[in-house]
Amino acid sequence: MSMSTSTSTPSRATRAPAVEARGLVKTYPGEVTALNGMDVTVEAGTVFGLLGPNGAGKSTTVKILTTLARPDSGSATVAGHDVLRHPDRVRRAIGVVAQNSGADPVATGRENLRLQGRLHGMKGTGLDRRVDELLERFTLTEAARRPVKGYSGGMRRRLDVALGLVHRPEVLFLDEPTTGLDPEARTAMWDEIGRLAGEDGLTILLTTHYLEEADRLAERVAIVDRGRVVVSGTPDALKGELRGDAVHVELRTALGEAGRTLLDGALGGLPGVHEVLCEGRRVSVRADDGAAAVPVLLGALERAGAAVATATVARPSLDDVYLRYAGRRYAEAGTGSLALAGGAR
Repeated sequence: MSMSTSTSTPSRATRAPAVEARGLVKTYPGEVTALNGMDVTVEAGTVFGLLGPNGAGKSTTVKILTTLARPDSGSATVAGHDVLRHPDRVRRAIGVVAQNSGADPVATGRENLRLQGRLHGMKGTGLDRRVDELLERFTLTEAARRPVKGYSGGMRRRLDVALGLVHRPEVLFLDEPTTGLDPEARTAMWDEIGRLAGEDGLTILLTTHYLEEADRLAERVAIVDRGRVVVSGTPDALKGELRGDAVHVELRTALGEAGRTLLDGALGGLPGVHEVLCEGRRVSVRADDGAAAVPVLLGALERAGAAVATATVARPSLDDVYLRYAGRRYAEAGTGSLALAGGAR
């Protein structure tokens, strides 16, 4: 009698997380709180977005997960290795693309890639093939023998990603990968990140302050504010929790206390209105029927003596998700988080 056995690759649901952090706390001298109980779980083979304004704590989280900083408390594992107990194992398993380019501007693109490979113990024809492969993939073959200082911003960023991939890491960290790029170069980078996840099955942890970037690239996002995660989930699910339409009104001058009271009274009894938030010169409302809410909202503002500059109705966005869970609008959160969190990075 013969017996046969078969093996199968574990499903995503049964595989251990590629990245897992629990209760990370990090402070700097002067009582500056960067992380205040950060929790992150990234499933293997996915693109995970840490989304938050500048100063929310995203880069500090990446520094800890890539062994460049130590937390005051909490724990983290990357590719199954504890970042504090086995930092060398973590470094061998990851690729890192930092905000600032790590390439030598005087060396050529090819020389940068070869050096990166040698640092990871690669050599000979294997290294040469890998360098050629990456130069072709990132459309850098023609520029391979030119000094990096002559590269455009988009070319340099593509080289940075290639440098992070030389040794075929299990997990790739992309810290604000498209900051400073023009729209065309940013779109090209988005396409490449999508290919890395879809075709190569790479686990990618992406930090970004661009709402559109997180919405387009990430299968799951964690919205970070003041050094902690305020909500996480798929972009569609998070937006789906906000029923109806988002109505945003920009005023010519800020609404006073009496005006806010009048507005709350006018909209509070309107069927289908779920939330009203006044923030400086901006008024935001969530309503089942945004078109029906607009005339009531404008009428209440007129009675309150508030002059309206613009009014828009749209389906909920990640900006609205941030507004709901962080209590303030995303575009205005960068400076606010610095003041309230003592300068979290």
